[in-house]
Amino acid sequence: MRREQKKQVQEFVELLGQAHEEIKKQIEKKNPAAAMDLLAQCQEGAIQMGSLIEATEGDGAPTIQLLESYCELVYGIYGELGQETGGRIETGAGEPADEDGSIQGGTGSVLADAADRQPPVQAAGKSLANGGKAYKKLRSALLRIESSIRHDIKVRLEVAFFPYKASMWDSLESVWLAADADPDCDAYVVPIPYYDRNRDGTLGAWHYEGNDFPPYVPVTYYETYRLEERRPDAAYIHNPYDQGNYVTTVDPRFYSAELKKYIDKLVYIPYYTTTGGMAEAQERCLAYYYADYIVIQAEKYRKFFAPELADEKFLPFGSPKFDRAIRMCAQPGPVPESWAERMRGRKVYFYNTSINGLLGDTARFLEKMAYVFRCFQGREDACLMWRPHPLLESTMDSLRPEYRPAYDELKRMFTEMRLGIYDDTPDITETISHCDAYLGDEATSVTSLFGIAGKPLFIFNNNINTAPEEDDWRGEIVRGFQIDGQDRWTITQGNKLYRSPENDYHYRFYCDLSEYAAAGYYIRALEIDGKVYVCPGNAQDILVVGEGKVQRRIPLEHQLEQYGAFSMAWNIGQYLFLVPMRYPDIVRYDTVRDKVDYINGGNEVFVDYTDGKWRVGGSCVWGEYLLLASPVDNRILAIHSESGKAGLLTTEVEDSGGCIAMAYDGTDMWLLPYSGTKITRWNPGNGKAEVYADVPEGFFCRELPRGYETVERPFSQAAFSGKYVFLSPYWGNMFLRLDRETGEMREWKPPFPALDREKNGYFLAGAKGNFLPYYAIGGSGGNGAAPMGSPLHCEPEDGSGTGMGTQWDCRYFSVLDRKFYDVRLETGECREVSVDFDTKELRAQTAGFWEQSEWLQYACKEDAFNSLTDFLDGNVTGAAFHRERQLRDYEKIAANYDGTCGEKVHGFIKDELTQ
Repeated sequence: MRREQKKQVQEFVELLGQAHEEIKKQIEKKNPAAAMDLLAQCQEGAIQMGSLIEATEGDGAPTIQLLESYCELVYGIYGELGQETGGRIETGAGEPADEDGSIQGGTGSVLADAADRQPPVQAAGKSLANGGKAYKKLRSALLRIESSIRHDIKVRLEVAFFPYKASMWDSLESVWLAADADPDCDAYVVPIPYYDRNRDGTLGAWHYEGNDFPPYVPVTYYETYRLEERRPDAAYIHNPYDQGNYVTTVDPRFYSAELKKYIDKLVYIPYYTTTGGMAEAQERCLAYYYADYIVIQAEKYRKFFAPELADEKFLPFGSPKFDRAIRMCAQPGPVPESWAERMRGRKVYFYNTSINGLLGDTARFLEKMAYVFRCFQGREDACLMWRPHPLLESTMDSLRPEYRPAYDELKRMFTEMRLGIYDDTPDITETISHCDAYLGDEATSVTSLFGIAGKPLFIFNNNINTAPEEDDWRGEIVRGFQIDGQDRWTITQGNKLYRSPENDYHYRFYCDLSEYAAAGYYIRALEIDGKVYVCPGNAQDILVVGEGKVQRRIPLEHQLEQYGAFSMAWNIGQYLFLVPMRYPDIVRYDTVRDKVDYINGGNEVFVDYTDGKWRVGGSCVWGEYLLLASPVDNRILAIHSESGKAGLLTTEVEDSGGCIAMAYDGTDMWLLPYSGTKITRWNPGNGKAEVYADVPEGFFCRELPRGYETVERPFSQAAFSGKYVFLSPYWGNMFLRLDRETGEMREWKPPFPALDREKNGYFLAGAKGNFLPYYAIGGSGGNGAAPMGSPLHCEPEDGSGTGMGTQWDCRYFSVLDRKFYDVRLETGECREVSVDFDTKELRAQTAGFWEQSEWLQYACKEDAFNSLTDFLDGNVTGAAFHRERQLRDYEKIAANYDGTCGEKVHGFIKDELTQ
């Protein structure tokens, strides 16, 4: 019996119980006619109930027999009431009783016989016309019926699955398998159509993939499954976007709001899996607000969803995709005939070209594809299994149509030259089961499927498209330098601390800072009163190091599950300031009192998140204050280091373009714009501001690394010499010299090589370079840190151990080739500063296969020490692949990693529906 039908039967029972109460009252009021009318209605209700039960359970159901007995009892009470009245009685319903006093029987039911029987002969003095006695008998009979309905009539649920992409069926399959195997459940797979989006957002090409599902999955055509008639008890979807997807959209008839009109429990199961993090685009999808439940990999992933969603919505049961990967990789099926010849005797490498990779930098992404194909060309020991994301081509047509011809040419070359196997089958898990290793991006759910299956992951750097040359390791290792010249310590090579004992840029390994190998957990080490404090980037603690090890961890309040907690570190006297990007507060650590304070409410001034990009404004120490500028307007947050009090200032410059970098010349603060060319000269003491915007003719900006023209990030930093201000380009095409007396700006030709793009793909660069100037800051002391490729901010002159003193005006770090120069600005003299590491030591510290981060578990990353060819040849530098270690790591990110997620989901929803 369907759940709604059983609910209807139970409502009948409830109505009968209410009628019995009223029958008792009417008998006690000496109103037999009303009581008999109610009895007639009770029998009619019982007959209707019996007909419904008989239609679903058969005439042998135990409840039918109890209903027959109930009708006999009702008939008997009715007859006795009729005899006591001594004549024919019209019922309240206007239907006459038979002349012998019986209730008219229904037809078409096994219960009709009960209505034709004669009433029992009433014994003398035994009147049943007693409300209490009649009620007691009726209630006893009804309780037996109610118990039988509860225990003898099993609910038969109807569950519908509404996939749209056959290749994404694995996100629902194990739940369907559990529902389909349940004898008390009818499960229907109803693939729904979808459309490509045209560039103007209108509906484009129509698609239906119902014919592409595995042969063992019985498919119901969506036009024949009428929701308004079937009204399934539960339904499952894997598309959360509804009208919010700009590339494709399911048929609007199947948006979550429409489905919910006809479904009791609507359940969303993500079409993706994750190795630890989640994209911010998944935080608020339209379907979340109509779904009754959302299945998540583990409890920790609740924090990635919008806080306004009720916690009760989330079911931390794992992922059906993992269920299928575990099952199929344990027992792979037969290899398709068309693949067998090219796979025979070779290791098979799954090459994943993802949408994220494509959209990140499409030109480089295509160059990477060509490089991968070249690496496999002619190899007899390796087979490349190339599987593009199923929506890759439609995404390209919608968002990157100018690159489609180049992509098609690569695809043609791959297939015609038989460089490997082009996999466009709908079942990714079956393909994975036949592969030995993964190649590709990290920001894709495919990595987690290989991870949970215990197969090695080699994570690409999509900027690398050539084999490494001798010094290409510098691109990863030389990460940038500090404005104050205090570069004794540097953090590089995946959270490893290096020290230059003589402070001469010759570095040796000091200690590990993190159990993770991915870079960015820590961004700078600062020496304060003889102690070395290591400041976090992605991490959420401060480290104290000494004697070649981490001596102490100072924990911060754990506020963030995503990467990018902090962007900058500053030191003012005894205080260490951490400038947040995604962390909710500014952190101040008192190194004397060993006390952490949190300054909240100011982030909205200097942090901006627009169009999926985070931006943090320029910052600087001024006296006892930390100044944090807005990246979008003229506001500046000033924090007093001793009191921790914050105040809001403004330069009052309209349309300032925000601030990407601040530099102090001893009198005025120079604010370089995030957007546009307005350079603001601002005196923080008296608030006066002056603007310089007349850049030379021909000045423009070109974004790195993709190269499109933009008005953003023209300058990275300012340096000072005499009456001139020198501006290094961030994305600008010129170095400039500004005369602060006349305001004239001219192009300045640097004495060092000024590159327009990085040396090669190993030298990833978001900016061209930075001036690192020397000057005094009005009696204050400050140390600043910024990650490679972002502007480095103003510091007081120290010069200790650098050999520079006042001999050189500033230094310049060229990000594009990792070269470092001392510079005399007005004379145009320079010298290269030698930056040295011991390459044997670097190789010894290379991670190889290791836990990468909280967001990417166990893997090996491509770099100059571990190229793609190295991996194919089995020459991995660092730790070798260890399957059991990988499996242990993946246990941390998924509940029910034993392959039982589908069973758990079905069991929970069934209990919710039947309890």
